Amino acid sequence: MRVSALIAVALLVAVSACSNNGSSQPSPSPSGTGQTDPNNWPSYNRDLDSTRFSPLSDITPATAPKLKKTCSVPLTEVGALQASPLAIDGKLYVTTARDTYAIDGTNCRMLWTNTYSPKGPQPFPVDRGLAWDGGTRLVRGEPDGHLIAIDLNTGKTLWDVAPASGAKGEFLSSAPIFYDGTIFIGTAGSDWGVKGRMMAFDVTNGKQKWTFTTIASGNDPNAKSWGSVRAADTGGGGMWTSYSLDPQTDELYVSVGNPAPDFASSYRPGANLYTDSEVVLDPATGRMKWYYQALPHDVHDWDLATAAALATTSDGKSIAAVASKDGNLYGIDRTSHKLLWHTPEVRMLNTTKPATIAGTRICPGVLGGSEWNGAAWDAKNQHFITPMDDWCATLKLGTTRYIPGQFFFGGSYVGEPFSAARGTLTATDANGKIVWQYKAHAPMLAGVTPTAGGVTLTGDMSGNFLVFDSANGKLLFKDHTQGSIAGGVITYGASGRQYVALTSGNISRLTWGAQGKPSIFIYSL
Repeated sequence: MRVSALIAVALLVAVSACSNNGSSQPSPSPSGTGQTDPNNWPSYNRDLDSTRFSPLSDITPATAPKLKKTCSVPLTEVGALQASPLAIDGKLYVTTARDTYAIDGTNCRMLWTNTYSPKGPQPFPVDRGLAWDGGTRLVRGEPDGHLIAIDLNTGKTLWDVAPASGAKGEFLSSAPIFYDGTIFIGTAGSDWGVKGRMMAFDVTNGKQKWTFTTIASGNDPNAKSWGSVRAADTGGGGMWTSYSLDPQTDELYVSVGNPAPDFASSYRPGANLYTDSEVVLDPATGRMKWYYQALPHDVHDWDLATAAALATTSDGKSIAAVASKDGNLYGIDRTSHKLLWHTPEVRMLNTTKPATIAGTRICPGVLGGSEWNGAAWDAKNQHFITPMDDWCATLKLGTTRYIPGQFFFGGSYVGEPFSAARGTLTATDANGKIVWQYKAHAPMLAGVTPTAGGVTLTGDMSGNFLVFDSANGKLLFKDHTQGSIAGGVITYGASGRQYVALTSGNISRLTWGAQGKPSIFIYSL
């Protein structure tokens, strides 16, 4: 059994010893190993493995129907709300595009707000969350390409660096992660024709430690996968979400997005490495250890847009499960680096047909599959649980003129009416076989949290907070928040009780619609 699996078992035992009520005393791990107090939710996907599995167990299939809304609090900035809250010692920390909030996790009292003033263009005003260094620093990216650190207790900005340029179409929307004194984050902006970069920074001062370019170029033997230097220089390969890290093997897992231009196949002949790939780096140096490309020469804008869930099964298999915008869940062997299986979880249509001038209808569309929240690993039932968006679109070829800071699609897309979009929540076992599936009448983009209590927490874009029996997918609890749920749904312990916190009110008029007002909702038994 892996060391990480043994630690996970020890955590479960520790929670049980705390009278099953989440009352153990906080013991955060500044080393960033991911094995922290079970009452906390210390990073975007809770642990560095990105399993999102919580060892708290008060909420069970028997008690879930008794959940009640404890409180809610509106957020001052109206816009995209796709972040996951952090829960640290009973306090919540959550981001919008420019604001960062601290909230009492038991009564929704606002503690402080940090508002960032942009220093330049913001290509896409969205932020998906924070990294915590285990002490008093929170770190987040900004839509103009800046990276800032904030004091956990006061909300004061501690440092501000600018590793990316909004004028070029770069921005930092990912939730960074922290490990061994270092913050890891990559540039977003594939659809603007950026040349993606994964980066590492000293958490104390923001000094950059290393950079890895996600587009094979220069002396990289895979540079020929682009056909020309011109194609590689605007090749995309940005990072859309958070990251995973295995401290036992010293491997940083980076899910890389689509190539650019998105739809113009002839502009960039070849496999276009390392787009649509799981790239695994040495966290100390940024050197690439290995990679797996899920979609060579993507012409549908089907990013690998979610963090890999790093699972170790009860029989010792080490799997990286990565959900893609192409509607598949990919199971990659972390030892052999080979694909074990891929499982389609939404409708599939014209998956190999490129865009045409007349238009090509594809399913899933540009906004389909898994967007920024991916697979969770239910350690109790030994399966992955994945949210997806079942939404088709029509792609049309167009011009391929590159202008810095502007979209570089090489065409256009027309999504079908939002009212036609649907969602799925699918449990898939470690062999890639579907165990159960829930079909929603709206896209499912929210974070998924399975727990030791045997329930899975999530939400949908209709605004429903949903609780399922993890073993069989039975819906146990449903509550309408009146706002689209597109961010994290987390659970944590405070004052001897287990709570659930979620974001509600994602406002995105151009893509996901506008329903509700950006808010945080808290539930408990």
